[in-house]
Amino acid sequence: MKRLFAIISLLSIISSHQLFAQTGFEQLINAGPADATKLVDAYSKSLFKGFGLGMNSGWTNSAQTLGLSHFELRVTGTGVIVPASGKSFDVTRIGLSSNLRPANPNDVISPSFSGSTRANGPLMDVYDENNNKLVSFELPSGMLENYVPTPQIQLTVGLPANTDVTIRAAPRFTIGRKIGSVSLIGFGIKHNFMRDLSKDAPFDLALAFSYNNLKYKKSLNLQPLENSVPQDSEQSTDFSGQEIFGNFNNYLFQALISKQFSVFTPYLSLGYNVSSADMGLSGNYPIISGYNGDQVTYKTFSNPVRIERTYLKDFRVDAGFQVKLPIVRFYASYGVSGNYGIANAGIGIGL
Repeated sequence: MKRLFAIISLLSIISSHQLFAQTGFEQLINAGPADATKLVDAYSKSLFKGFGLGMNSGWTNSAQTLGLSHFELRVTGTGVIVPASGKSFDVTRIGLSSNLRPANPNDVISPSFSGSTRANGPLMDVYDENNNKLVSFELPSGMLENYVPTPQIQLTVGLPANTDVTIRAAPRFTIGRKIGSVSLIGFGIKHNFMRDLSKDAPFDLALAFSYNNLKYKKSLNLQPLENSVPQDSEQSTDFSGQEIFGNFNNYLFQALISKQFSVFTPYLSLGYNVSSADMGLSGNYPIISGYNGDQVTYKTFSNPVRIERTYLKDFRVDAGFQVKLPIVRFYASYGVSGNYGIANAGIGIGL
């Protein structure tokens, strides 16, 4: 489960020194804060949208609610299927400055996080204000081609008046020295108002709301290039306290209808997703600025990357089922939101 959290986070990619060398993200900071932010944003759109859809999945597979003091513990996994439009981006169409250009004007299409894993993106050249080339780097390849996975672990407890509540929680834990730490908190509430009208109603109809938040942190240690010097005496040379952070909020509103047939209950739901991300780099970072004779110089930027964006505001439709045995439960569903597909399946226990 910890591994899955690592996979779903782009932040784990940009914070891994091994992956820095493989993908070029270490050099990407040399593009400068504004261009680096635009590149990370374009690369990560499919990840963040897929992540939001995945975290908004698996909350329930029925309009039924649990009886008072009954509980259900479930573990599910979601795979969000990324459409072709989310697998790549054109580096000439994301608003990069004239100081950052593709080395080959005919090679401008780069994989996103969910794009091809077989080849890196275009070679990019960084220039100073005098049009001197400072450094070149390749944009990264995709990391998980075609899909974004997310896990869900949750506990649901029945309340009075045809209502139940669900909790998702994980205290901050470290995935690994090269990955960082995450924490998760979330809750959901569902009310079966059809049972308010009649205990003998032939089907169940419910409204539900859910919210979850995931926080990520990872320390970094990006130092100036070997033999480079500060641009001037005003540049900070303290590069301690570097950190990459992320804060992800996900909301889901749903209307559900279901019908129980013995142990089998199919359901259909109409929902509305909202998912936002606030991520960036904190601390001081040395960014190549030019030359002093033959010596490379750098300028220090504080908190150079910050992305605050709502990546998802869209309706979704889900259809699925649960199989309810005396103790064990099985769940599966498939949903659509925009042009993204959402497959979810899991197992649980309940009393």
